[in-house]
Amino acid sequence: MENHNLPTEDLKTYGIIKDDLTFSEKLSTEDVRKFLQGYTIVADNDRNRATFQLTDNNTQLKVIFLERDKSLSEILKQSKEKVQYTDIKDLSKSPADWNIEKKVFIFDKENNKTTEFDCIKNAAEITAIIADQKDLQELGQYKSELQKLKNYLSDKVDQYPEIAKAIAKDINIVSRKLDSVTRISIEDKRMRNSINSDVQINVNDRDRYEDANRVRENEEQQQEEKRRFRR
Repeated sequence: MENHNLPTEDLKTYGIIKDDLTFSEKLSTEDVRKFLQGYTIVADNDRNRATFQLTDNNTQLKVIFLERDKSLSEILKQSKEKVQYTDIKDLSKSPADWNIEKKVFIFDKENNKTTEFDCIKNAAEITAIIADQKDLQELGQYKSELQKLKNYLSDKVDQYPEIAKAIAKDINIVSRKLDSVTRISIEDKRMRNSINSDVQINVNDRDRYEDANRVRENEEQQQEEKRRFRR
């Protein structure tokens, strides 16, 4: 891998390196190391996102401009209340060819930070986190977002038959998670119904109520006999 042929002018244009050819202070040593190894740098600003990646043995800079359907500040603020979903589209393509990625933002109360997940790449992790919250409303919203994503991918299969096999893999991932969420929802509802049913029986069961009264009456009678005996 060559580093002396870096596309310095392009890197300067986007503020990745400075005029003295040193990397921006916004990038950590680890960020720079990964960038030179082919990892992608992501820069966010409100609804806009730009990604930068070195290609062709570090001689070319690949830049992609993306746009969210919500501002990042809005997402981060609302994520503290509930899980946030946002669609990101690639602005480097024509509207007809836009590729939509669905991102999920989940607030971690223990570490007091919001983490961004990819709805497909991190599907198993997202499902586990949301299921652990045991919130049927949140689970229902997640299921709805998965269904939207599945519908979008299914449309893409028809539009791009040349990459249908790759899209089908993503559809299978989303479908499996939809099935998982459906099972979790059914199990949660059954458990809640079972708990409510037991409570209802305990409250309205006349025999149990009368048994409890008899126990109290016996206890009161025994206490009265003890008092008489002491006299």
